Amino acid sequence: MDLRKLKKLIDLVEESGISELELTEGEEKVRISRASAVPAVQYVAAPAAAAPVAAASAPAAAPVAAPAAEPEGKVVKSPMVGTFYRAASPDAKAFVDVGSNVNAGETLCIIEAMKLLNEIESEYVGVIKKIFVENGQPVEYGEPLFLIG
Repeated sequence: MDLRKLKKLIDLVEESGISELELTEGEEKVRISRASAVPAVQYVAAPAAAAPVAAASAPAAAPVAAPAAEPEGKVVKSPMVGTFYRAASPDAKAFVDVGSNVNAGETLCIIEAMKLLNEIESEYVGVIKKIFVENGQPVEYGEPLFLIG
């Protein structure tokens, strides 16, 4: 990833006040988090080095109450902080409902962050078993959105 692009991302994190930003391009992964006054950048170039990223994000998820039993299926988590929307507009049909069949790459919802509408796509193939978030509700980074079985 280009150094100028990284600098621009760091500046955006500083200006916006968001606490964390994660971006993936191919096999490259950049994570910028602001735990203190100065943003920290974590850059992972190969999938083998992805373990430190997962370990670094584990403490951030600790304050969230863990479910009593592990749900059966794959959980789609929010990649950012923002507002969750199930449809493209208030009058439009929801992208998916409980019981909907989804394919990898299919749009599940939209998360609005800083006036930008970000389509969240499924990484999995399966059936929507549960929707954890209500329409219009704020979501945090890493918060469960959907359960796909």
